[in-house]
Amino acid sequence: MSVQVVAAKMAEVELKDIPSKELAPVSPLTPKAEDKGLVKNEPNVAVAAPSSSAVAVAAETVVVRGEPSLSPTPSPNPAAKMPQASAMKRTDPQQNGGETFIGRDGAVAEAPRMKKIQFADQKQEFNKRPSKIGRRSLSRSISQSSTDSYSSAASYTDSSDDETSPRDKQQKNSKGSSDFCIKNIKQADFGRREIEIAEQEMPALMALRKRAQGEKPLAGAKVVGCTHITAQTAVLMETLSALGAQCRWAACNIYSTQNEVAAALAEGGFSVFAWKGESEDDFWWCIDRCVNVEGWQPNMILDDGGDLTHWIYKKYPNMFKKIKGIVEESVTGVHRLYQLSKAGKLCVPAMNVNDSVTKQKFDNLYCCRESILDGLKRTTDVMFGGKQVVVCGYGEVGKGCCAALKAMGSIVYVTEIDPICALQACMDGFRLVKLSEVIRQVDIVITCTGNKNVVVREYLDRMKNGCIVCNMGHSNTEIDVASLRTPELTWERVRSQVDHVIWPDGKRIVLLAEGRLLNLSCSTVPTFVLSITATTQALALIELYNAPEGRYKQDVYLLPKKMDEYVASLHLPTFDAHLTELTEEQAKYLGLNKNGPFKPNYYRY
Repeated sequence: MSVQVVAAKMAEVELKDIPSKELAPVSPLTPKAEDKGLVKNEPNVAVAAPSSSAVAVAAETVVVRGEPSLSPTPSPNPAAKMPQASAMKRTDPQQNGGETFIGRDGAVAEAPRMKKIQFADQKQEFNKRPSKIGRRSLSRSISQSSTDSYSSAASYTDSSDDETSPRDKQQKNSKGSSDFCIKNIKQADFGRREIEIAEQEMPALMALRKRAQGEKPLAGAKVVGCTHITAQTAVLMETLSALGAQCRWAACNIYSTQNEVAAALAEGGFSVFAWKGESEDDFWWCIDRCVNVEGWQPNMILDDGGDLTHWIYKKYPNMFKKIKGIVEESVTGVHRLYQLSKAGKLCVPAMNVNDSVTKQKFDNLYCCRESILDGLKRTTDVMFGGKQVVVCGYGEVGKGCCAALKAMGSIVYVTEIDPICALQACMDGFRLVKLSEVIRQVDIVITCTGNKNVVVREYLDRMKNGCIVCNMGHSNTEIDVASLRTPELTWERVRSQVDHVIWPDGKRIVLLAEGRLLNLSCSTVPTFVLSITATTQALALIELYNAPEGRYKQDVYLLPKKMDEYVASLHLPTFDAHLTELTEEQAKYLGLNKNGPFKPNYYRY
């Protein structure tokens, strides 16, 4: 209620309850003594009348018709200046805090009630008393709200469940199945909404689901997967299921699982073993639960990082006798596959999705160009303009990061081992340096090489106070986080996925996601770009599963160019794009099939 309305209503109360002979002429800009006890700068708080000396001296601003009174005229009536002892405030508990005032003549008048603004979720979140977990859990849940969206954090997790490991809980879905291990099955409805939103931005997968659902090209396929469990992955899993496959899934990153999405998948009958914030032991336990199950053996692997393939190779090598192929989408995982192939230990054909054009050029470049800013903003609220940033690696991920940061006004340096990528960086306007040359002066360090020990303890020791350190590569090996877990350094959790590592002299660095993948650990990634990658993965699974024996040997293969072009064509209608078609004469001149593929395998886009 505004000050004007309060003043007007109080004037009505006084005229009604106080004899006219006691009223003294008052300037319209002069606050009454009783008003001074009510009208303050806070419009929703009623305050008791001040002392007589305070009333006589204090000059308060009263708004009349939107204009402040700079110097209110003192009332000539001493009675108006000095409140009587009988003019008291009384609160009636039956009136929910409503207040009554006793006038000088003993008459009782009810003060105008002042409405308080209350947000819809205020009662639920901030007015409730902390649970037995203590204030730490409550404050943590509040701080997470500034860094985590609905899709990236356990937004729907009950705080009382935070400290309980899902491995210690017995949960069943509505159909009575318990073949899953997630944070909280009660979050399923929220996760279903996330998945429905993602479907709207994944046109190719939805088109593939519609076109191939009748044919069931994956009928009989038993796919075991280890990827980021997000709403986008859920759309992929449900598409594979619609095409005839059975799926069991674990997470490839301990921080990237969206708990509500995992719950929706479990409610839908999928065997999912993942939750946000797994320990290393939980991580491997979840993978084992996917693989080691009585009466079910996988015949296809969909991996992201190679951990699932490595676990089966190490623990259950006999399973490869029935596995038809592996689909791998990350630099790290592909590197592992090539190592196995070179050593003659690769037992089945593998499809390198990471180096397909649609993955490399779209997911790696365009996705990281947007998600690097999102991840840094959500975790640190940093302003990019004028900041000095060094990006380690100028592959497709590095190119995306550098382009985004440059556009925001950052001063960007690049480190690179490949002279071709290094020359690209120079031609794009970035200064090529060694990390040791700029490590003392930069504000942000970003790794995206796919290598190990890129940022070692020596560099961490030399960083400036407040330097932000993060990784955009798949693996957590690029930053030597293990070297920071020593007695002389103090770790301080600031908010979800944000740690201060403090040196004895007080210097601190800001480490994000403990050196793991920033964008999927701390924020989200554009759904449309993931539609491209997920469609590529689905087609690779269909190709390997249905390929006649002998087409693919025990080696690593790239996705056929024709499939890359098909994935791209499925996404063009979203932009109302219209392809130009070759005439027969033009196709003959170029030596191409009129319907593609349009580029040779050696072509670099």
